[in-house]
Amino acid sequence: MENNQGNPFTLLDAYAPAEIARRVESAGVTKAGLGIVPTLALGVLAGAFIAFGSLFYLVAITDSGLGYGLERVVGGICFSLGLVLVVVAGAELFTGNNLIVIAWADRKITSGRLLRNWGLVFAANFVGAVATAVIVDLSGVMGGHGGALGDSAVRVAAAKTSLPFVEAFFRGLLCNALVCLAVWLAMAAHSVSGKILAVVFPISAFVAAGFEHSVANMFLVPLGMLVAPDPASMGLTVAGLAANLVPVTLGNIVGGSVFVALVYYVVYIRRARGSDGP
Repeated sequence: MENNQGNPFTLLDAYAPAEIARRVESAGVTKAGLGIVPTLALGVLAGAFIAFGSLFYLVAITDSGLGYGLERVVGGICFSLGLVLVVVAGAELFTGNNLIVIAWADRKITSGRLLRNWGLVFAANFVGAVATAVIVDLSGVMGGHGGALGDSAVRVAAAKTSLPFVEAFFRGLLCNALVCLAVWLAMAAHSVSGKILAVVFPISAFVAAGFEHSVANMFLVPLGMLVAPDPASMGLTVAGLAANLVPVTLGNIVGGSVFVALVYYVVYIRRARGSDGP
């Protein structure tokens, strides 16, 4: 079905939505069956990749002078580096893996397999993101531009830990709807350039809008904790990190699993099964 030999012009066309649904489902089965060691290793990589995108975002917004809207759009484009690395280089990202729900809904994987993948990947993402924050702090780069880069990191982190639970939840929901749509669009592309282009717009949109991504926050909040001269006074504590991650993660799960994965399952897979008969 995907053999394009003899007709190279088909590479110019994206996969149709129904085909994307099947590709996402197949990828979900593969991810759920991946061994513990590769899952953890790829999860750590994804945490580091999102951290790199987050650091690029901090650099872009520091003393930019671009104004609110343009600064956030440019920062969002820079942040897109993280998901580009995940999609093209290959890694296991918790938020993107919420799409595995399609395979679960179609009974191709068990609930245990789904939760196993999410648990391992979430933990590995956390390790990768926090480890990257520690290494970045030790590198001394946060003192860049007279310490302005570090100030940006502290300001961003403090804003995240001060979010009320409900706001953090819905920002997480909206964020992962866009993240999973970015992964969905990337699955439609045949080329690396197509995958990159598919990722940039949804990801830059969620960043510009101020939505919340759990894995990015696993880097940004610990980095703020490390850089701030008095982190506790700004709510940059382990408790503050947990208070942010809990609602944001729940929102991410709903946004990706329900508003993207289950909707497309009902539209393209469940309906197709019904038309084929029992």
